Formats: sequence, C-alpha cells, structure tokens
Amino acid sequence: MAADAQAIIARRIARELRPGMLVNLGIGIPTEVANHLPPGLNVFFQSENGLIGTGAVPDPGMAQRLLTDAAGRPVTALPGACAFDSAMSFALIRGGHLDMTVLGGLQVDQAGRLANWMVPGKMVPGMGGAMDLVTGAKRVVIAMQHTARGKPKIVRKCTLPLTSVRPVDLVVTELAVISFPNGRATLLETAPGVSVEQVLAATEAALEVPGQVPAMQL
Repeated sequence: MAADAQAIIARRIARELRPGMLVNLGIGIPTEVANHLPPGLNVFFQSENGLIGTGAVPDPGMAQRLLTDAAGRPVTALPGACAFDSAMSFALIRGGHLDMTVLGGLQVDQAGRLANWMVPGKMVPGMGGAMDLVTGAKRVVIAMQHTARGKPKIVRKCTLPLTSVRPVDLVVTELAVISFPNGRATLLETAPGVSVEQVLAATEAALEVPGQVPAMQL
C-alpha cells in the first residue's frame, strides 16, 4: 500500500487517542500511529513483548539492538518508560487494562468479526497476541487497507479463521471509517476526495449509510 495511504490511516486513528490512555500498537500500519500523535497529547504505548512508553520510530543510526517492538523492529523509549516480562505484559492485556489496541486485519465481516492471524496453507510463526488483545482490550481499532489485490477485505462473512468472536469497534482504511453498532457495519466517514459510491464499490459487506457522511479530519 502506498505510503500516503498508510499515513491517512495512522493519522485518522491518532485522532481516537485521549490523554493518559494505555494503547497497544500491533505490527504493520498500527505502529505508524505513534508518529502522528497530536502535539501535547500524552499517551502510553504498550508493546506486548514487555515495554510501556514506546515512542516514534528511531532516526537512522539511533536504533538500539535490544530495544524493539513485538515484531523485532527498533523502537524508542520515552522518559519514564518501563520494561517487564511477558507474564506481566499479558496480565495487562488479559486483565482488561488496555484502553485500546490497534491491530492490522486480513478480513472484517459485516458484524465486525476480525480475521487477522493466518491464511490457511501459508506458514505463520503463530497467532501472537492478537487473540488476547481483541478479547482483553476495552476498545479494538483495525488499521488496514480497504482491498487486497482488488478484492474487498470488509466482507459479508470471513473466509479466513477468526481471531475472536468479539466484534471490533472501528475499522479505519484509506477510504473510510466504519463502526459496528448493534452488529451492523456503518459508514461513519469517507477519506478526503473519496465518495460514498467508491466506498460501497470496494466493500462486499452490507454497509449502512447515514444521510450525511462527513469527510475524515486528519
């Protein structure tokens, strides 16, 4: 996906953050959210490998070999950051202490159920913490592209293995923002320059469309 599309998604999700939140960022586009925090907003980012207080991606030449996110990529640590073991990390996740998790997605169905951990027949290292995060976080936001190879990723029914039966709260793509009140996919916003018709054409799921759909504020 183009870098500008990733930036649209990350910047829009950053607008969902509130002061003092404890937020987990998953692998891929979600990690970019840390680079788009509004000035002065104090948020605590958690990495499931055992770190609270991650900052933006380090500048070239400033990466520390032992300071990484859950995917093994370099991160920065802000003043006051703390490190801990996996038992503590997953106690925070499973104990319902995360205010929000931002995860990537392979598919989301029209009821908000997520599939994001494997494609049958392809080698995967494991499910990671996605199942725990979707189950344990107070709010689940999905950052993903709207289509893959021309095929919709917001579908009537997931054909890939589900990550959790709990529905997600919000999906942000390069085309739209979609929520799932009462188990019904609902269009909340369109990306700048994107029409409602374009969103509908790229979406397989039955999508509720209010009378007025505002553009994303980035």
